[in-house]
Amino acid sequence: MAQSHSSGHDTGAEKQGTKPKKRNKNNNRSVTREEQKARAEKRALLRADTFTNAPRVSARTLTNEEREQIEKLHEEEAEEAEKLAKVPSRGPVGRWWHKIQSSPDRVTLAMSVVALGVVYGDIGTSPLYTAQTFLAGQGGLTNIDRPAVLGLLSLVFWSITLITTVKYVLVAMRIDNKGEGGIFALFSLIRHHGKWLVVPAMLGGAAFLADSVLTPAVSISSAVEGLKTIPLFEPAFHENGSISLVITVVIIVLLFCVQSRGTESIGKVFGSVVLVWFTFLAITGIVNIGGDWSIFEAANPVYGIEFLFSSHNMAGLAIMGTVFLSTTGAEALYSDMGHVGRGNIYFTWPFIFVALVFNYFGQGAWMLRNRGDAALVNVNPFFEMMSPGVRYVGVVLSVAAGVIASQALITGAFTMVSEATGLNWMPHLQVRYPSRTRGQLYIPVVNVVLCVATLMVLALFKDSEHISAAYGLALTITMITTTILLSVYLWYKHYHVIAGVFFVIFIAIQTLFFIASMSKFLRGGWFTMLLTALILLVMVTWNDGTKIERSQRRHMRARDFKPALAKLHDDFRLPYFADNIVYLTSDCEMRRLDTDIFFSIFADHPKRARAWWAVSVVTTDEPFTREYSVEDFGTDYMFRVRIRLGFKVSQSIPAYIHQVMHDLSATGELPAQVSVYPKVDADPDIGTVRYVLIHKALMPESKLSAREALSLKMKYAIRRFAGSPVKWFGLAPYNPVVEVQP
Repeated sequence: MAQSHSSGHDTGAEKQGTKPKKRNKNNNRSVTREEQKARAEKRALLRADTFTNAPRVSARTLTNEEREQIEKLHEEEAEEAEKLAKVPSRGPVGRWWHKIQSSPDRVTLAMSVVALGVVYGDIGTSPLYTAQTFLAGQGGLTNIDRPAVLGLLSLVFWSITLITTVKYVLVAMRIDNKGEGGIFALFSLIRHHGKWLVVPAMLGGAAFLADSVLTPAVSISSAVEGLKTIPLFEPAFHENGSISLVITVVIIVLLFCVQSRGTESIGKVFGSVVLVWFTFLAITGIVNIGGDWSIFEAANPVYGIEFLFSSHNMAGLAIMGTVFLSTTGAEALYSDMGHVGRGNIYFTWPFIFVALVFNYFGQGAWMLRNRGDAALVNVNPFFEMMSPGVRYVGVVLSVAAGVIASQALITGAFTMVSEATGLNWMPHLQVRYPSRTRGQLYIPVVNVVLCVATLMVLALFKDSEHISAAYGLALTITMITTTILLSVYLWYKHYHVIAGVFFVIFIAIQTLFFIASMSKFLRGGWFTMLLTALILLVMVTWNDGTKIERSQRRHMRARDFKPALAKLHDDFRLPYFADNIVYLTSDCEMRRLDTDIFFSIFADHPKRARAWWAVSVVTTDEPFTREYSVEDFGTDYMFRVRIRLGFKVSQSIPAYIHQVMHDLSATGELPAQVSVYPKVDADPDIGTVRYVLIHKALMPESKLSAREALSLKMKYAIRRFAGSPVKWFGLAPYNPVVEVQP
């Protein structure tokens, strides 16, 4: 009826003549001028805003990378459909290959090359120093004989076969957590089977990270020292023995400087280099074997066992510490599995294994030909078995392989720290995802700590011989703990017999490695054990402190906090602290409010706002997820928000908060907010926003035991060292308020 009445009135007005029409025209002209003036003011405001413009993200806008990913997925789906249509006509082999390519074991040539560069660097450099360490322990070439060389080769061959191939490639890599490997990913799968499992998981992870510090130092320094064997450079190294140390330091610093670019781009380059490197290892080994294939008698395990307990073995049981060096890259191989995919490692490992065996046996053949030569003192069989012309190539490739080995451990360290953070064993650190692959990430704080620690190793031990004396001890602990966790996993999967056999065999072998490696303790192993203890202390402290904080945390339901918030919201005697106050919380439960937030709003001077926001952030395993959930508790001033972000999406929280505010404003759930003056976020359609971070502090009045108080003090000290979450949440330009509560 109103609409009909309005239409009749308009018709009547038209019938009265042109005067009303003219009056309306003048009114329209007046309104137009006001609108133009308002638009001009808004444009001026927006121009001013550009001086403090912060990033904004729209959930409806795709980035170029997202478009590329979507197009790629569509192409892959089309190809998959086409292949599926052809499967019946391919025969059994074709169907088998199609099944593999449709599974997590999918193989691609490009990622196989990346796998070579990212995964095999560490194990690929072991031929550089394993035989050299063996000779040093036996007193040089003058003190070895054929049983000694065959014994070493036998022990190396079976260690690589059992530890790397059987334990890690065939067993461990079948056990992944959403494609990720490593001891922390493994623990996440079985943690519900017993609280005691946290002990081997923490201990193994700490030991792995500790030995990661030594890998760049031992790999690169041993390769650079190969320059001493080249006649052209020999006089310079003889006059100044510190040249190799300086070169090593420069290479290591440059390596850590390029980490922020990600490993996918350099992985392709590294992969090509590693392909050449392992081919070079195989060829030099075959050339030195010559026609004497009797060296492969060492494949008989009897030679290794006899030499281990022989009186001619001058190193005794400690020889197993040297043999262990040939398997040091196995744990990194498992940790880096998520970076390149399991299928690509399966595809490339046979080539790696064969190349390593040929090179080790080639070094053994060279030692047999030159045993008893008193002129060869403190030699490295790897470089000495090459002709002078080939040695140039060998040194260049070995330096490149050393860099790649370091890269593998650095990448693995980033992954393990990220997983430890997810388990609440380490503080939240700023994480960047510079590459397109899920597992490839960069943690600036960890990068700096690893770089400084590696340079400290070089300053303490000077050369590769002394570094290798300390290398491997902590890693034996990681291997033992991984065996325990793998056995538990197999047991609870009802493979009881396999779990028992697996545990007995590998615990026996790796315990032998650990006992043998303990001979390195006073020669430098103390350093890695000290690092292990410090990292373990951080994990235990953070985990314990977090549990204590959560036990003290209290929550409020809507019926408890709504009356007070409603009264404050409508109390016009108090000025606004901000239009919007955003609290960042780790509590993901949507139907409640942390009492710390309630206390912050009302303590001392109440923080009045048009709207309060309690926001939690969850990182998903999908690359481009941008989702949120909102609970408004039946109000238009209290909002509980949970944001789910993909690992490839920008982690700048303010951009997403503004998007949520815009969406709620558009639906009317959030009352309109209009800025009159420029703000740091350059968003005139949303009022001022203040971010508040709440840190807990231990007060003298806290009712905690002495142990709990000490744990919290240590946790807060670690937090100060790790840095504020301000950067982690992307809040640096917004001057957030950091409050301390008891």
